[in-house]
Amino acid sequence: MGFMNPEQVWRQTVEAGEKKVYLPILNQLVLGFLGGAYISIGFLLYIRVSAVVPAPWSDFGSILGAACFPLGLILTLIAGGELLTGNMMAVPAAYFSGRIGLRQLMGNWLVITLGNFVGALFIAYAFGHLVGLTEHGIYLDKLMKVVHAKIAEPFYVAILSGIGCNWLVGLAVWLAYGAEEGIAKLVGIWLPTMAFVAIGFQHVVANMFVIPAAIFAGQATWMDYLSNFIPVYIGNALGGTVFVAGMYAMVYRKSQSSMQAKSLESKSAPYGK
Repeated sequence: MGFMNPEQVWRQTVEAGEKKVYLPILNQLVLGFLGGAYISIGFLLYIRVSAVVPAPWSDFGSILGAACFPLGLILTLIAGGELLTGNMMAVPAAYFSGRIGLRQLMGNWLVITLGNFVGALFIAYAFGHLVGLTEHGIYLDKLMKVVHAKIAEPFYVAILSGIGCNWLVGLAVWLAYGAEEGIAKLVGIWLPTMAFVAIGFQHVVANMFVIPAAIFAGQATWMDYLSNFIPVYIGNALGGTVFVAGMYAMVYRKSQSSMQAKSLESKSAPYGK
């Protein structure tokens, strides 16, 4: 398995973040829809797998479900999709490097938030509600156990949980950008993503699926969703922007600028000097 070194990954991340901003709006919305749908399918798989494990082994069931959840991020990064939490790391990297402006960053987050929400809502309503995959027996019980744990967290706890989540998701995306082979990319995505789910951290896009699924089942309200959405969004933004993009920017941004300056100097130097 081949991986780039961290400085190379930084440059790759900056380029990816810049490309995301300059995608046409319609493309961002379509890919955002897919990203929200893929993460929701991963969470749906988590519920279907973990719910069938007998109650005495429920902790093992949660670990097993966590091992299945990364399907959503794998599909997003490899099949193609735009995910808000990943963009909360990659797009700030481009911003910290001076490649884009704050308005472009915020605009991208807004568009991808909308696309992810529509994709997640589609899976929750079409498959969770209409097909009934989250509304019967043990599956509804598991859904409500997950949702109640999420909406019961105090505001500041949800922020901290969101930070922990996107610290790990940001690293999963970072490792995916740094992987030079397919199997390395899969492993790089899978391990940090499984970790955040097994720990119980909160992911704003996953919550766009699971809490509305409970709402469609008549077990939660949109006010429950909003009171969760705000702190988790803030936490995820801090986790990706500060703890991944920000930290690596402090280390590698200056070396990248130095390399670019040296490259310009060498190009402008007289021939043979």
